[in-house]
Amino acid sequence: MKTAMVSAVAAGMFLLGVGAATAQSWHEIPLMEPTGVAFVQGRYQFNPAGRNHGAFEWTGKLRDTSANDRHNVYMRVRVEGHGWVRYYGKQRQTVRMHHFNWDGAQQYTDDAEVQACRDLGTARLDNCSVPIHFKP
Repeated sequence: MKTAMVSAVAAGMFLLGVGAATAQSWHEIPLMEPTGVAFVQGRYQFNPAGRNHGAFEWTGKLRDTSANDRHNVYMRVRVEGHGWVRYYGKQRQTVRMHHFNWDGAQQYTDDAEVQACRDLGTARLDNCSVPIHFKP
């Protein structure tokens, strides 16, 4: 009787864990490919309150697709309507990125935008993909 009860409790805990893991599953970020830059194999998730600051977590590969243009590439991310944060790649290379963005005044993040850009210097505007907006 006691082992049956322990087994039932263990099975219930396992099923609750699977439900929580499913709720925190990764989602795909569509390909972003403006001239000179590509963000590929992108994925994201919104962490719950109490885990990684309740951050918007994202990962993927940032690629410089115009190796001879001498311009750098970067990702722009913003959460909860705050200013954009830049994460630079490297010229003529592909860089794996994995970052967390959050608003310290909130328990969890539920609003984020992402863009892939090519830095054209100070004289010209950078060219960027259309911002992709995410909500849980």
